[in-house]
Amino acid sequence: MTDRTGGDYRLDEIDRRIVYALMGDARNTSAPAIAEEVSVSPATIRNRIAKLEEHGVIEGYHATVDFERAEGSLMNLFLCHAPFDEVEGLARRVGTVPGVVNVRELMGGRMNLHVLAVGTDTSDLRRIGRELEKMNVEIEDEFLLQNEHTFPYAPYGPADGHRREPLTDYISLTGGAEVVEVTVHEDAPIAGRTLEEADADGVLDEHTLVIAIERDDDVITPHGDTEIRPYDVVTVFSPTDADEPALRGFRGPDGDVGSTRVH
Repeated sequence: MTDRTGGDYRLDEIDRRIVYALMGDARNTSAPAIAEEVSVSPATIRNRIAKLEEHGVIEGYHATVDFERAEGSLMNLFLCHAPFDEVEGLARRVGTVPGVVNVRELMGGRMNLHVLAVGTDTSDLRRIGRELEKMNVEIEDEFLLQNEHTFPYAPYGPADGHRREPLTDYISLTGGAEVVEVTVHEDAPIAGRTLEEADADGVLDEHTLVIAIERDDDVITPHGDTEIRPYDVVTVFSPTDADEPALRGFRGPDGDVGSTRVH
């Protein structure tokens, strides 16, 4: 996915679950509710939402309005043709017509501009149609809209519609090394210990190196006296496969860990 700076922004498991939840009901979905689903802190969720907004992944939040119930208004979909070299500029101009609430540009086909408009009656819809034609937009067809349904993007949601068990993400490097991002379980042996203490107590595998910690709004460069806390998102480097010994200290009693972004 390309962000507003022109670079690629990779969504991890937490990001995808945030987008899924907000697409379902942005107004009534809280950061603590999402945090509980993905086993991180609410502050981490709020920080991730801010980053998704900053990078243009989440472009805004909009109310879905039933205009027929509001004032008995009619919704009409105009299927239009615009010159291909002018379609982007015309889409912006069409959006300024009173009554137009949505404009979609299509990449191919003759009807490359779809315009959704709200009119008080059929006469008002005809007025909108005339204004579109004045802008060099040809109306190929039109339909009164009965209902519109929107749904969150299923691949970003829980598997099979149920809460997904926490996972761990990996990236393999040359020579068999791996970088892993894992969310610290609240009952993990390493939770509440400094890295020095974890190493001395044998909680941290001797071949495992903690290279970064994401905590709420901060990314921390760890040192020996850095304390690992529940719900920290920890980036771990292992010179060999990041198997059970490397991750045991971050897991809960049942072996649960969280899933986060891979660098």
